[in-house]
Amino acid sequence: MNIVVTSLKGGVGKSTTSIYLAAAAVERGYDPVTLIDADPQASSAEWLEVWPVPGITVVEAPSERTATRAMIRNESLAVVDTPPGNERVTQAAVALASAVVIPTRAGGVEYSRVLATIELIPARIPRGVVICAARLGTNDLEGAIAWWKEQKLEIWGVIPERVGIAAGPEARLSREGLKGYDAVLRQALRGWS
Repeated sequence: MNIVVTSLKGGVGKSTTSIYLAAAAVERGYDPVTLIDADPQASSAEWLEVWPVPGITVVEAPSERTATRAMIRNESLAVVDTPPGNERVTQAAVALASAVVIPTRAGGVEYSRVLATIELIPARIPRGVVICAARLGTNDLEGAIAWWKEQKLEIWGVIPERVGIAAGPEARLSREGLKGYDAVLRQALRGWS
């Protein structure tokens, strides 16, 4: 199974989401879990070098060719961290996806890039939005949730602002983050046995 984490916009939490999903899968008993880092910045790979998670194998695959090869050869559950703004890699990855997780943030500037990302995903592939770095109880968050519901796109999770690895490799995974992303993982795994 390949869970692709993608958005054409950068800075929305793709690497954070990828790492937490892989760690949540390990906690659920999937072993091994492969994290395919298709982003040339290699944020996920760098983070896991500093804070390795037993049970997660990292494969750096920063091109369309290497990412698809890694996904095809993978024999376990894989989480794929895609680069922002690279439609070719995104299209190649989602073509092989079992499910697609689309991280975003609350706010109007995000909507158009998420909608452009959704257009790249074949209709047969389950997809859901994860609102990352959410300021709970704010009008922005409530408005974002209402907007996604109007668009009939499932919201697979709302992750509080305090959860993240935005600080880079200095930060460790939090228990709250693992719990939140485990709920997202459950949504992505629906229908896959």
